[in-house]
Parts: sequence; C-alpha cells; structure tokens
Amino acid sequence: MKLNERSLAFYATCDAPADNAGFLYKKGGRHAAYHRRWFVLRGNMLFYFEDAASREPVGVIILEGCTVELVEAAEEFAFAVRFAGARARTYVLAAESQAAMEGWVKALSRASFDYLRLVVRELEQQLAAVRAGGGPVPPRRPRALPPKENGCAVWSAETPAGAAPAPAPAGATPSARPGPEPPPLPPRRGASAPSRPLDSASFAQLHEWYGQEVRALRVRWLRSQAQP
Repeated sequence: MKLNERSLAFYATCDAPADNAGFLYKKGGRHAAYHRRWFVLRGNMLFYFEDAASREPVGVIILEGCTVELVEAAEEFAFAVRFAGARARTYVLAAESQAAMEGWVKALSRASFDYLRLVVRELEQQLAAVRAGGGPVPPRRPRALPPKENGCAVWSAETPAGAAPAPAPAGATPSARPGPEPPPLPPRRGASAPSRPLDSASFAQLHEWYGQEVRALRVRWLRSQAQP
C-alpha cells in the first residue's frame, strides 16, 4: 500500500479506537529540552501531535524492529525507543507517572508485526496440542516485571530462544494476589457447543460461538462486581 502525508494524517485522526493515547514528553533530536506532545499509537505507528486537539501529526515513528527500555534522564519516568544500526535514531520519551510509563512501554513493545507473528505461532502450537489430544493448554500469564540487562529493564518484541516463563514463588496461590477477583473461567463445552465437529467449522463460526459465551460470562462477572 502506498502511503503519503494525507493518508497518514487520515489514519492518525480516524474514528477507530487507538491502541494507546496520551501525553508524553519528547526529547528533541538536537536539543536536550523536552516538549510535551500528544501521542497516539495505532498498530505499529506512533503518531505525535502538538496537542490533543491537533488534526495533523507533527511526526510518526514506525515501530518495526525497535527495542523499548528504561533510561536515566533528567525527566522522571523516562524510556527510550531504540533501533538497530549505527545511524538509527533513538527516541527518548518520558511519561507523567509510573503507571503511564509501564502502560506505554508494554504497548510499544507489542506493537510490531514481529510480536504478532510470535503470538500467532504460539497459539497455533497450542491449538495443535489440543487437537492432538493433549488437553487444553493454559495461557501464559505475562510477567509482572520485564527482564533486566545491565541494570535496565528491557522490553522487546523478540523472544529469546529457549526462554521459559518465570516460576511462581513457593507457596504462592492465585488468590493471594491483591485487587478484584478475575472473571470466572469459561465452562467446559456443553449443550451450547456446535453439533458439527470443530475441525470443519470456519474461523468466523468459531469466533461467533465462543464469543457468545465470553459475552455471557462478562455480563455475569460485571453483575457480581456490582453486588455489595
């Protein structure tokens, strides 16, 4: 697809929900000063505007092949978007809070198509295991904190070879976590399951069948949270 300034501006300001949006402080390329900009993440493109009401972006960062890591900077809650190559530019950004910084770092590290390919590959492996009779495979829970390199936390779309999820602390249980209770797990397929074999169903049919259960479970969970 051919892109130009007009198509990029339309994509940056269209009515479709953004993957993330908010104010960040962006360090200038030649100067050490930080400027407050409104950032909008759509797919693998990070747009930034003069303010939230602007209709045309000041610039865009294509996030393919980037690595997101925390950095020491004059501004608090700073992180950097780095690219491979001697002449590649490094974008230093700073959030307004710890929570905002963590949200942006995770969103940016998952924005590339390389990351999506890894997710699809893992889902395909889990589906193959289920079809082979190995039973349902529980989804991996994301680690609370990223790995560290040279004392700095690093997020990247690339998965190290042979990496395994961090083991849970001894004696820890899911109920020991603070915060609200998670939604109930989906029940085993019962009377609402399709009468025809799942292998012969299309993706759209599977999406609709399982989506009905997910919506029903979400309604039940929201009602339980609303009760005193």
